[in-house]
Amino acid sequence: MDEVAWVVRDTAVGPLMAAWSGQGLVLVAFRAGPATVAREVGALERRLGCAVVEDPERLAPVTEQLAAYFAGELKEFDLALDWSLTTGFNRRVLRELATGVPYGAVVGYQDLADRVGEPGAARAVGAAMGANPLPVVVPCHRVVESDGGIGGFGGGLEIKRTLLALEGVLPAPLF
Repeated sequence: MDEVAWVVRDTAVGPLMAAWSGQGLVLVAFRAGPATVAREVGALERRLGCAVVEDPERLAPVTEQLAAYFAGELKEFDLALDWSLTTGFNRRVLRELATGVPYGAVVGYQDLADRVGEPGAARAVGAAMGANPLPVVVPCHRVVESDGGIGGFGGGLEIKRTLLALEGVLPAPLF
């Protein structure tokens, strides 16, 4: 891998950082202020062993699709995904989530564990969601508790509620 490009864009859930490798979208990060960007750039350089540079041009297709999603105009992302930052069980769960839980739908942690053939792994599914390097695009916000609770979310529950409201799963927050 020669180089990873990144960009930050303002969205309905605050600034998002997106990073693109030669293979596809490799990272989406919430609350992408200067400290977050510096931390994520350093982590990408260490984990992927390449230069990581700001390059909005290379990420134009990504930012266009994110803008369309947040405007309510895009229901399914059409982007190559680079799974380099996830392995094993987490990768299996995230791939199932990416392909098997459409816009406007939700799935329980246990249901997702069952789908990947690991019925005793509901808690591990929660850990996989917390380690998701591609939130929004790989929609970990669509994973909820079996009893109807919203569950956790690495980006914070306010962002999860906003994303679920955007998709029509929850009513829009009043304030």
